[in-house]
Amino acid sequence: MLTQILLGILTTGDAQQAYQVIKDNPDIAASNYYAYPMPTKQLTPPPAGKRPFYISHYGRHGSRYLDNRKGYDIPYGYLHKGDSLGKLTPLGKEMLQRLADIIKDAEGYWGTLSLLGQIQHRDIARRMVERFPEVFEGNVVMDAHSTVVNRCIMSMAAALTQLAAMNPQLEIHMDASQHDMYYMNHQDNQLRDSMMTKRAKAAYEAFIKNIKHNPRVTNLLFNDTAYIREYVSDYWLPYYLLKTGLMQQNTKQQGGPLVALFTNQEIHQFWQNENAWWYITYGPSLLNGGCQPYTQRYLLRRIIADADSCLQLEHPGATLRYGHETVLLPLVCLLDLNGFAFQTMNLNEVEPNGWWACRVFPMGANLQFVFYRKNPGDKDILFKVLLNEEEATLPLPTTTPPYYRWQDFREFYLKKLDAYGRMD
Repeated sequence: MLTQILLGILTTGDAQQAYQVIKDNPDIAASNYYAYPMPTKQLTPPPAGKRPFYISHYGRHGSRYLDNRKGYDIPYGYLHKGDSLGKLTPLGKEMLQRLADIIKDAEGYWGTLSLLGQIQHRDIARRMVERFPEVFEGNVVMDAHSTVVNRCIMSMAAALTQLAAMNPQLEIHMDASQHDMYYMNHQDNQLRDSMMTKRAKAAYEAFIKNIKHNPRVTNLLFNDTAYIREYVSDYWLPYYLLKTGLMQQNTKQQGGPLVALFTNQEIHQFWQNENAWWYITYGPSLLNGGCQPYTQRYLLRRIIADADSCLQLEHPGATLRYGHETVLLPLVCLLDLNGFAFQTMNLNEVEPNGWWACRVFPMGANLQFVFYRKNPGDKDILFKVLLNEEEATLPLPTTTPPYYRWQDFREFYLKKLDAYGRMD
């Protein structure tokens, strides 16, 4: 029910505040650590006679463990030192033990795919076959590519294992090499260096000042206010406690007791600040020139080129790509999918205008271009885009929404990319 509430609100693009959604399901506040929600909406039937015949995909790896110990060691260090000096309350001691259990569980698994992450990608692949069986009939090719990161390779393997189980005749090609990294996970140093300009940093610092300090939480954990003032950060300790708690939805550990330390307002504010950070660094924010989505210009060109090639085939199958949220989010913004190209210099306008990064990049997030035609001779090729398996909108004219003409898409976006290329 909570997932249905979330998807119902997040796909309408209305200006309702996230507060109530997060109050109903605090896991959503995890932002890019939010575990993949189940799709709930029925798909729109295609125009008469059109059948799916090819899928082009980019997916984020599934649920994973934290990249390294730092995020856990910071709160653990504060509490461990306080405990050694007799400065913890009984609740503080309980949270210290909770952190110790979480760290023990994650040791040796830093950054790797969790069991839930494997399940997510198996389920996504299964639903892809169930929804578009024509694409996966016979001995068609599944051309799969991953970045060289282990969790992405494992996500690809989980999906392909599911596909092979459902159709052993599939011809599966997979690769994870530096050869593809220029478009699978392009690093644009010039744009990266301009993410957090002085203007952007000043705006962000002003935006997050409302929770720069949270003495309420630290006072729950420590029994000495003088000690807190001297040795404990009432910003970083609460920040990492909440982040750690929210992160556990991706593993077998329970983070609920950590999250329960915080009020609904504090959890919402945490989400707001994370959302604003993503808007500036990987979104279309005017605070840094509004060009960050163009980091994915090579990926979009590759999607177009691969599709143009595959559309010439009688039965092309699918092109599957597995990477990261730092690719998927700017790609969605570059496409202006569901209005995600929204631009402003005022961070207070981001949330009310529906720019919620959690809509785009939960663990296991994916973008699917599903192509339709009547037969191999049909040149009027239509397609639709699914964001996390829900139908999405593009800034293109169409008489059959959510279906668009492929020719309109490629002309519009190649022109857009060429215009940026002349400034590049």
